[in-house]
Amino acid sequence: MYEQVSHSLLNAILDDLKPEISRQDLRHFYTRLGANFYAIYSLFFNLYGQRKDFKPQMQRLVETMAKGYINRPAELERVDIERELDHNWFLSQKWVGMALYTNGFAENLDDLADKTPYFQELGINMVHIMPILMCPAGKSDGGYAISDFRKIDDRLGDLNDLRRVAEEFRKRDILLVLDIVLNHTSDEHEWAKKAVMGERRYQDYYFMFDNREIPDMFEQSMPDIFPESAPGNFTWNADMQKWVMTVFHNYQWDLNYSNPEVFIEMIDIILFWANQGVDVLRLDAVAFLWKKIGSSCQNERNAHLILQLMKDCCQVSAPGVLFIAEAIVAPVEVIKYFGEDAIIAKECEIAYNATLMALLWDGIATKNAKLLYQGLKNLPDKLERATWLNYVRCHDDIGFGFDDNDVLAAGYEPYTHRKYLVDYFSGQFEGSPARGMVFMLNDATGDARICGSLASLAGLEAAAESGDPDLISAAVNKILLLHSVILSFGGIPLLYNGDALGVVNDYSYRDDDSKNSDNRWIHRPKINWERAELRKKQGTVEYSLFSALKKMIAIRKETSAFADFNNRELLDVDNEHLLCFTRFNYLRPSERVLVIANFDANPQYLDLDVISGRGINLYGQFVDLYSGRSPAQYDRRIVLQGYQFYWLTEI
Repeated sequence: MYEQVSHSLLNAILDDLKPEISRQDLRHFYTRLGANFYAIYSLFFNLYGQRKDFKPQMQRLVETMAKGYINRPAELERVDIERELDHNWFLSQKWVGMALYTNGFAENLDDLADKTPYFQELGINMVHIMPILMCPAGKSDGGYAISDFRKIDDRLGDLNDLRRVAEEFRKRDILLVLDIVLNHTSDEHEWAKKAVMGERRYQDYYFMFDNREIPDMFEQSMPDIFPESAPGNFTWNADMQKWVMTVFHNYQWDLNYSNPEVFIEMIDIILFWANQGVDVLRLDAVAFLWKKIGSSCQNERNAHLILQLMKDCCQVSAPGVLFIAEAIVAPVEVIKYFGEDAIIAKECEIAYNATLMALLWDGIATKNAKLLYQGLKNLPDKLERATWLNYVRCHDDIGFGFDDNDVLAAGYEPYTHRKYLVDYFSGQFEGSPARGMVFMLNDATGDARICGSLASLAGLEAAAESGDPDLISAAVNKILLLHSVILSFGGIPLLYNGDALGVVNDYSYRDDDSKNSDNRWIHRPKINWERAELRKKQGTVEYSLFSALKKMIAIRKETSAFADFNNRELLDVDNEHLLCFTRFNYLRPSERVLVIANFDANPQYLDLDVISGRGINLYGQFVDLYSGRSPAQYDRRIVLQGYQFYWLTEI
């Protein structure tokens, strides 16, 4: 769009570009900048237009984008152009991800590069390497308290090692995903140290106050994120004699995005990592980016404007790079991180489907799909050119933040039901096979979350200790059932390190003083590669899980109906134990897959008459894509064994 004020400013900015920038070949940069500048100017003005230094800050922003473009390697520029031509490339069903800590999967980054064949063996082609940047020992928050945004933790390697990983991945068509922590820095970051030394410029990078008057006003409406270990949202710094906003931990200082210098610094950092070969940037804690007195300081509209501006800037300099929104909030809020005022994604192309994850665990605990169906029925439709990241388990705790209206509609009382789930997964409910741990119990509200590996929460740890083959088989089937949903739901499925091998809880964290105060480390395992060899030995649990998941992933990649183009229809099948939905090829809607998942330990049946008129031939013959066999069928009813799933197509 041409708009006189913004383009007049753009002309002035281009005239004043530093000589070392203006002398470069900037053809693609100028084209993209011209196409995006009105949006960039409008957003930047909305956020910072009231400041006297608006124009010089705008100049600095354009120069930062230009520098990012100039430093982009030719190979990555070629990838940018390819992805611009095939702009829906990431909606394909071929992508399957895995999240891991470097030193949980391998010894270091160099060793991780050597272990790349493991991903190919399983079928993984998107790898999220959890935080690898410099963090203080003992005050790292699992890698999310960054002390240097451009340096890798030397225990894991250096930039050359990461570039080798990126090169190995690119050879094999594996996407590299890396974290950028947007909301805060470590109190040992250079900016924080300069602030402590009294430099006003860097004090303005954070929220700092001489007394409790303003902090107390913030506290009236801000919740505690870690009520047990880090109550309150401000920390007194004796060296500065100031209160600092610390929403997560007292050593993580919140950045002040009302300061344009902070925004430009973070754009520079985003482009730096894009130019190291990162395909997807996971933007951490995006819900917290804007702080306003009288609000919860989460999901503020200006936080969305910041993300829109970041996306527009990145599209100018590195358009092939995608953003993941790490926003674990209610569905009605998380959907906004795709871009609330857009038709196609204008903030982040990918968002975590935490709702599906929590609902799946509810299905395991209750052995029915009542709340699962209700929650998915009310999950807002995503935008075009946006997709979910669907997962069963991640590095973090599991919270049961369902909508109370959905809980009530499913026939439960919200408080009582959440308490049941916490008791069930912590093994406190009689008969529960789960081996989880309670995380961050809030005595005032009764709210709590759960930690534990997928295998232990699904009952495999307890079953293995009992030696009962039937219990082991049931636990394995539960793990496969959960993955069958995320692999077929629509979006990018994300496995967690160790889940394809049935890795159970790691209790050794209790002996590590840097970890024993955070029981999330119980499900952040280090792979035993000698034991991992059992994935090749028939009759072992490792073989059963790995070979089954490998097969499921391969089938998913060949099934065009599993691509993500809003081509899913949830079905009410009049059986509370079954989750059922259809997926269809958006180009050829007659090509359908009927997905059925039985969350009960006992056999259940689907009455085909109940789903008549949904594009399914009730008199047709079905075949299961996974087993290659026709399902057990009687009197127009399809029978499923306990914890069984089907991916059915018509013959």
